[in-house]
Amino acid sequence: MSGHSKFANIKHKKEKNDAAKGKIFTIIGREIAVAVKEGGSDPANNSKLRDVIAKAKANNMPNDTIDRGIKKAAGDLGSVNYVGITYEGYGPNGTAIIVNALTDNKNRTASNVRNAFTKGGGNVGTTGCVSYMFDEKGQIIIDKEECSMDADDLMMIALDAGADDFVEEEDSFEILTAPDDFSAVREALEAENIPMVSAEVTMVPQNYVELTNEDDIKKMNKILDLLDEDDDVQSVYHNWDE
Repeated sequence: MSGHSKFANIKHKKEKNDAAKGKIFTIIGREIAVAVKEGGSDPANNSKLRDVIAKAKANNMPNDTIDRGIKKAAGDLGSVNYVGITYEGYGPNGTAIIVNALTDNKNRTASNVRNAFTKGGGNVGTTGCVSYMFDEKGQIIIDKEECSMDADDLMMIALDAGADDFVEEEDSFEILTAPDDFSAVREALEAENIPMVSAEVTMVPQNYVELTNEDDIKKMNKILDLLDEDDDVQSVYHNWDE
């Protein structure tokens, strides 16, 4: 992973999200609803909900908004039934793209996702066509400027809590975990009051694809922008080396 820290991309995404908080809050609101439906409204007994709350706080969602979302989901369990769907496909020059969505209308979401790929010169493929090129990992990014702890001490806390890997980049630390160990590692860092730029279970590419053609870059950005604008889309993973 060294040399492929996504810190710059995460900062870029957060800036985009800050300009469109309605989008990121919609995404997290749906994740809260699903987590509450699956495991109840008490974060102490629902690790998935704890993870979503941590994500909400990392995106500066106010505590009262989080609390309202939990209460609404707990009292409204029968109203909207969100279904998780994953799409896989290809962008320009064989780039691999994975799209995770939560939707109450599969046909609408499928149409929008296919439209995004088509307009960017890509195409949706079959299940499994690109996911084998990624590893599912818990990923935690820490900004060096915000963390006063010594790198060795930070690494030991992460590894003792169950992390698989600790990578020091120029401007950040990256901690990788198995998906099942993610919550324990994140909570160990929280207990030490270590600020996290990002903390989520993600899909990490095994290899990256460079786009050198200006037209390919425009097309790839077109796909990603259209997916980003779709409220049903929760997350997008790709192996484009931006």
